Amino acid sequence: MGYIRSEALKITQDRKPVTITEPAERRSEIYSTNVFNDAAMSHFMTKDAYNAVMDAINHGKKIDRKAADQVANGMKSWAISKGATHYTHWFQPLTGGTAEKHDAFFEPKGDGTAVDKFDGGQLVQQEPDASSFPNGGIRNTFEARGYTAWDPSSPAFMIGTTLCIPTIFVSYTGEALDNKVPLLRALQSIDHSATEVARYFDKNVNKVISTLGWEQEYFLVDSALAASRPDLMMAGRLLLGHEAAKGQQLEDHYFGSIPERALSFMRELEIECIKLGIPVKTRHNEVAPNQFELAPLYEEANLAVDHNSLLMDLMSKIAIRHNFKVLFHEKPFAGVNGSGKHNNWSLATDTGVNLLSPGKTPKSNLQFLTFFINTIKAVHDHADLLRASIASANNDHRLGANEAPPAIISVFIGKHLTEVLDELENVSDGSLSPEEKTELKLNVVGKIPEILLDNTDRNRTSPFAFTGNKFEFRAVGSSANCAKAMTILNMIVSEQLRNFKIEVDILIEKGMKKDDALFNVLRELIKSSKKIRFEGDGYSEDWVNEAKKRGLNNFKSTPEALKAQISKSTLSLYEKHSIMNKVEVEARYEIELEEYIKKIQIEGRILGDIARNHVIPTAITYQNTLIANVKGLKDIFGNEFEKYASEQINLIREISGHISTIISTVDKMTDERKKANKIDHADKKADAYCKNVKPLFDKIRYACDKLELLIDDELWPLTKYRELLFVR
Repeated sequence: MGYIRSEALKITQDRKPVTITEPAERRSEIYSTNVFNDAAMSHFMTKDAYNAVMDAINHGKKIDRKAADQVANGMKSWAISKGATHYTHWFQPLTGGTAEKHDAFFEPKGDGTAVDKFDGGQLVQQEPDASSFPNGGIRNTFEARGYTAWDPSSPAFMIGTTLCIPTIFVSYTGEALDNKVPLLRALQSIDHSATEVARYFDKNVNKVISTLGWEQEYFLVDSALAASRPDLMMAGRLLLGHEAAKGQQLEDHYFGSIPERALSFMRELEIECIKLGIPVKTRHNEVAPNQFELAPLYEEANLAVDHNSLLMDLMSKIAIRHNFKVLFHEKPFAGVNGSGKHNNWSLATDTGVNLLSPGKTPKSNLQFLTFFINTIKAVHDHADLLRASIASANNDHRLGANEAPPAIISVFIGKHLTEVLDELENVSDGSLSPEEKTELKLNVVGKIPEILLDNTDRNRTSPFAFTGNKFEFRAVGSSANCAKAMTILNMIVSEQLRNFKIEVDILIEKGMKKDDALFNVLRELIKSSKKIRFEGDGYSEDWVNEAKKRGLNNFKSTPEALKAQISKSTLSLYEKHSIMNKVEVEARYEIELEEYIKKIQIEGRILGDIARNHVIPTAITYQNTLIANVKGLKDIFGNEFEKYASEQINLIREISGHISTIISTVDKMTDERKKANKIDHADKKADAYCKNVKPLFDKIRYACDKLELLIDDELWPLTKYRELLFVR
């Protein structure tokens, strides 16, 4: 076999699990020990500084410079007590990852001595280079200035010897250059809208919090084997490679015994997560070989997004110590499950109520139905925008296959809740009679808790499913930053709740009782959003046809899905809720198109290189061996040699055919890339890459994968599926 592949396999065979010693303390005792949390702030900060931070978190008040200096002094003292030497503003630019620039506390005084310096100015604001991050034309490359600003609602934390301060990232002219700013604005919007509606049921509600519980799926592969595959290292997925004879058909990996090496990695990861306040709760094998999942408890959405971004960075670092490479790509291996990041979303009040969970009384169940139905209506009205929120080159490979939801956005609520909505829909128009009210509250609304105790089976093919006391947005990709999907989801629900309140208040002003008004508006919402609800198999061709009849879009590729982001209605919606202006929205559209183009471009270059410089030379080498064999048979058997060499001759012909296909298709792919690169407009260029370049990948891969089956295993240079997915 190829030298690199053989050496990688030898290294892998000698791997042993890294022994992880659990801390002497229980995990509950080390929870948040590396976080500047409430307890740490109370201990290290003055009362005035502590109160200023609490006011900023709970009421959005600004922190003045004096208080900021006091906060910085306390934060510095805490960090140094834990061994900190540096600090950084930790932010999430539009690269999809995180960014940080470390500065030392150390500062010379000029008299031969030095001090540890960190004041309010350094805490509140810093100035990283904005020109080198994606900006969609907001900044010129020669205009470098950008600002990071402290986000008090997400606590500072320690990584190694560095104090990390979560921040927002904006341009010199004030536009958001990160994922956090739009999310924070969307959370403010949903807080206002949901609070107003929640007060129909409880006047004591003063705040509604958007909550998020993400489920992170990922693959682990041996680092030596990963390093032997250029496509895996540079593109995050295998661009070629024949499926292993055994994949996930036997369903023996899902929830199976966790391999020891993987478990050692998980143990260390969990310990570090617990110290950083990430409330990891669940770990298990996923469906595909070498695929796993990690899930935490629910948190406030902004903090949950920060924790997920931090987690992904931690996973990559810790994996190195266990000789693993973590794969976050949505579809690293063809033929087996891809990886998602299910976003479980709900709304909670400051009175401790989950607004998407039924209660024990008709009143609390009417509250549940109000937020439940309005969420469905929001998804109905803005399905295309929700689809755009999860669009990426990576996720295009995953959607619609191997338990991933399809690209058609629909809502699954289950048989029993469907029956409830059908009953509500059929309530007579106008004011409810006393008999109807009693029947509705007791026989329909009153039985909701019983329904949810034994909820219907979950639909694995639904992109947006209700799962008991939350909605699960299952279409989000595993490598994605949750902020984009959460920004859009919270914005569209906020918009719908505002519209709902306007309609209810109009009916109340006309003299209708509150419950009657609520039921009347909810009934109309049920009717007008019915087409988005689907309970069946999302993979079936019948659903594709049915969705088309219903007028639901099926955007299979990122370029067509992203167009919803810049529609007039979307721009108006963003501006109405003060989440992003036209410049910010259009900049993100450009950035995401450019990212799509570059990913396809990079994959094309990698695939062409591997096919030409690895696969074809190997095929020719093996072909020459066969030719020599045929010549030897001819020398022995003379004119009768074909009788004994027919299989070898057919094999030579077949190899030649695949070589020819690879060369011609790689040439065509290169030409199509060159044509696409001459296109000025990003949307047209993305379309060209999607329609003219990307389809050629499959043809090249097919020929290469056929050669993998034909060529001597000892010669094949690339680590195979069976080795990457099954070597422990």
